[in-house]
Amino acid sequence: MTTCVQPRIAGRTTGLLAVGLAGALAVMAAAETTVVLNDVTQQAGIRFHHTDGSSGRHYIVESVCCGLATFDYDGDGLIDIYFLNGAPLRGAATDGPPPRNALYRNLGDWQFTDVTDQAGVGDTGYGLGVTVGDYDNDGYPDLYLNNYGPNVLYHNNGDGTFTDVTAAAGVGAGDKVGAGACFLDMDGNGQLDLYVANYVKFTYDNHVERTFDGYPEYAGPKDYEPEPDMLFRNNGDGTFTDVSLESGIGARAGSGMGMVCADYDDDQDTDIFVLNDVAGNFLFQNDGHGRFEEVALLAGVGYNGHGHELGSMGVDCGDYDHDGRLDFYMTSYSGEMPVLYRNLGGGTFDDVTLLTGAGRGCFRDVNWGTGFIDLDNDSHRDLFVANGHLQDNIDQYDGSTSYRATNVVLKNMGDGRFADVSANAGAGMRVKLSSRGAALDDLDNNGQVDLVVLNSRSPATVLRNESRTDNHWLQVRLCGTRTNRDGVGARVTVTTGTQQQIAEVHSGRGYQGHFGSRLHFGLGQHTLVDRIEVRWIGGGTEVIEMVGADQLVTIVEASPSSRD
Repeated sequence: MTTCVQPRIAGRTTGLLAVGLAGALAVMAAAETTVVLNDVTQQAGIRFHHTDGSSGRHYIVESVCCGLATFDYDGDGLIDIYFLNGAPLRGAATDGPPPRNALYRNLGDWQFTDVTDQAGVGDTGYGLGVTVGDYDNDGYPDLYLNNYGPNVLYHNNGDGTFTDVTAAAGVGAGDKVGAGACFLDMDGNGQLDLYVANYVKFTYDNHVERTFDGYPEYAGPKDYEPEPDMLFRNNGDGTFTDVSLESGIGARAGSGMGMVCADYDDDQDTDIFVLNDVAGNFLFQNDGHGRFEEVALLAGVGYNGHGHELGSMGVDCGDYDHDGRLDFYMTSYSGEMPVLYRNLGGGTFDDVTLLTGAGRGCFRDVNWGTGFIDLDNDSHRDLFVANGHLQDNIDQYDGSTSYRATNVVLKNMGDGRFADVSANAGAGMRVKLSSRGAALDDLDNNGQVDLVVLNSRSPATVLRNESRTDNHWLQVRLCGTRTNRDGVGARVTVTTGTQQQIAEVHSGRGYQGHFGSRLHFGLGQHTLVDRIEVRWIGGGTEVIEMVGADQLVTIVEASPSSRD
């Protein structure tokens, strides 16, 4: 069921009631988890198979591909899937049709069909990162691909087709090794700007060959010069201007990987958190006008709690402990722990990974895609982590890890701790491949969030959420009128009883991918939401009261004249 509502209460925010941990809960045993995820890839008709374009020469770009996106491209209310693919690198066989990206349209009832040709989005470039956003505010979500080589901006024509407008828009970004990408409204003017992360300065001519105990292996990011990221300002006429230097973004070079844009300091503008591989991360604090200061070290998110740089991979944000502040979770390399950065307020974070158990089940493997999501609708945000090594022959010389690995579900116990429930969370969690990007969205509109995983050199995996629960839920879709159409950057607060949950609309997240444009809230046993508050980027704050559970609510931004 979908309900479209116009807020009846308007005005500026007057402050949120910050609720801490929801009280001590009995810790359930891992074997008793209600989370069940089952593999439905074949029955869903997903036939996508990823290639990294490898030839045995171990070019570094092979080791870091790639992400995927879930979004409703045709406006029919069903979430579709867009997979990135690699391309033949120098020395690779080129027989047969070239690999390309693939768009699968959701037909409902767990049936998908490949519409790549019809839609015109079968890019044959070397895909690494992807994001989704309605950059021209015409009501249709557009696609941006961050490639090794020329990037691509696909404009959604609104009739099921897309047009490559990269050159006209001015966002090609040059011939670089791409990484994550995000749309954001950096100055609150209602237009989505574009952040493009870059990895390292790799070319075929500067390829570094590495071996370990006589085995060939992929070089690391420290074998190459880092690459500055890029920021493009939306001119409001279908074109963008490169403002990397004047904004402060281009002043620093890094080895970008996953990223997410979020208002971490709660000052009502959007900041940028970029992971750098085996280097300090970047946290760009926004002054509200699209100028940024890099503050990761001061904020406590540049390194882990021991001051170590990590093989940072994917990142997401969410309020795992109900204190009204967005926390960050980032994945990392094998033999390292992922990091849960708890937001302490005042612009600072603390590494609470060991304290909370948020790294359980992840230490032995390389971790990639990740997301905060409430899988069993108990009102506490769980964590999903996609695993798989990047060294394709690691099994031959290191018994502590493996190229193919199972993924991890960390259940939020509601008392500030996480439990690894993967082994008992359904047959889908026994799939063992070398996973990369992951997307978390409700694919069948039943109120339970499903998962799609892109696996390197393998078929994709689609996991249906069949969790055993009678908990309730609410989903929120925003429609901006004065602010950007998708509500990117807007913050939603949902209140049920004494508990508050917050979430923001993000364009780009996880490992170089995109998901979750519709915000999902588990409600536990609550059948009624007392209050939904929306704080728009560059706009006001609006409130809806007394909303029934178990539905998707579309909130249309009120006009200024309708506000109190």
